[in-house]
Amino acid sequence: MSAWMQKQQARSTRAAAVASAVAEDAAELASEQRISMYTEAPSGEVCIEDFERYAIDRLRVLKGIEEAKTKGFKGDQLQELVVKLAEKHLRGATQQETRWKDAVSHFVLRLAYCKTEDLRRWFLQHECELFKSRFRNELPASQVDFMRRHSFDYEALAGEEYQVLKPDLVKVQESVGNSAFANEIKQATSRDAFFKVPFEQVPDLVATRRVLLKAGWAYVSRHEVASLVVSRFRAGLSHALVLTARRWATIIADEEADRLTPLISTLSERYLGPDYGDERKGPSEAVMAAQIPYLAKESFPLCMQSMYHRLHTDAHLKHNGRLQLGLFLKGIGLPLEEAMKFWRAEFGPKCMGEAFDKKYAYGVRYNYAKEGKRTDYTPYSCMKIIQTPVPRGEAFGCPYKTASPQELTEQLRAMRLPPRVVEEAVSKARGHHYQLACTAVFQGQHNCICESGISHPNQYYDESRKELTAAQGATATVTLGGAEHKTPVVKSSASAQALTAGPTPMTT
Repeated sequence: MSAWMQKQQARSTRAAAVASAVAEDAAELASEQRISMYTEAPSGEVCIEDFERYAIDRLRVLKGIEEAKTKGFKGDQLQELVVKLAEKHLRGATQQETRWKDAVSHFVLRLAYCKTEDLRRWFLQHECELFKSRFRNELPASQVDFMRRHSFDYEALAGEEYQVLKPDLVKVQESVGNSAFANEIKQATSRDAFFKVPFEQVPDLVATRRVLLKAGWAYVSRHEVASLVVSRFRAGLSHALVLTARRWATIIADEEADRLTPLISTLSERYLGPDYGDERKGPSEAVMAAQIPYLAKESFPLCMQSMYHRLHTDAHLKHNGRLQLGLFLKGIGLPLEEAMKFWRAEFGPKCMGEAFDKKYAYGVRYNYAKEGKRTDYTPYSCMKIIQTPVPRGEAFGCPYKTASPQELTEQLRAMRLPPRVVEEAVSKARGHHYQLACTAVFQGQHNCICESGISHPNQYYDESRKELTAAQGATATVTLGGAEHKTPVVKSSASAQALTAGPTPMTT
């Protein structure tokens, strides 16, 4: 070969190497834009407005995931929705801005959700779902490249071992419905088709029999490799949240007391839905004090029923309970004048006249922005109620979280719910799925499907009134004396009494 030809070949080889490196860097950049292990916090400056806005946008994604799972979304349906949510809320004007927003929002919410075990559990669950959906949305080649760049020490199954195991691998894929992939394995040696990993690293795949197990190893197909990556992501994020909690408590909270701490402390309680302020209610929707006893029975969620029962039984309710119940009543349309009547009547056996005015009237007016800072306070959301610490003996808070399984069972039975609904709600509460438990109770109480899930006590009330009103408006045709008549149909005799009898006298 001439020197000239050798030189030309060397140039071609170098050009191919450069092109390959550029393509690899581009693929890495594109992949990193969409998915990250978040092993290092971003460095740079961000204004306080973007700091909060990025966090709220990511919170919308995580809340959307929670709502979708409440509705029963699974598999490809859930993945498609999560990818759309991320595209809608986390996308920037450029690739660089998208990566920056994604990283900043993740680490801001780490600060907000690291403080308690319940917050860490919630954040970890939904961040893992976001990561898994994004990873699964990548092409198989990008997934393998991502694993290589992040030092996943798993070799692709190949050679003689692959040929020996191929029949069993095909059977597993056919058993889980991946016939196309099974045919691909039969016809040719598929590159990076399976990974050999210790079985304890993919417990979800083992439990659902989606992998071949042999001699302590699990053979994971490239279509299921997300479970392997998510396990690493979950372990890393869980450890990082614990370290962040320590650092926040010892250093950051004090250093940022005047700037970031107030913002971070409220992010985990941020409710992104309707605020259910009393201005939403028109004059025709106003609630009278005398109506509250039957409204509590028909349409209050368990948390408000529990406080109302304690108030009515003891003729007293401590400050946090009065605040939580009072704002809820304001949200359902109880005007200030009627609120005064209600609290006076309930406190009457123990505190009447001037004594009530001195001790409690100020607090009622305060809720309605007539005293103090004159802030128009809105009712507490489920998240805020769940996260508020409840001292022993207090009546406020979320009973699905604070009550023992036996106490919760007794309270739900008192609502005359079907046994299966009681069992389902108690089971979900034991699993720390408090809002799902409340949703199950709503559906059992009203014999309907609540597609949106319950995320606010006032939402529970509003949806309940809609269901009962719809039941009242339904009609059935009956024959009386040879003539057909239409008569209202309601779902229960108690509903009929509540909806047709009008206000009932309040007892104290």
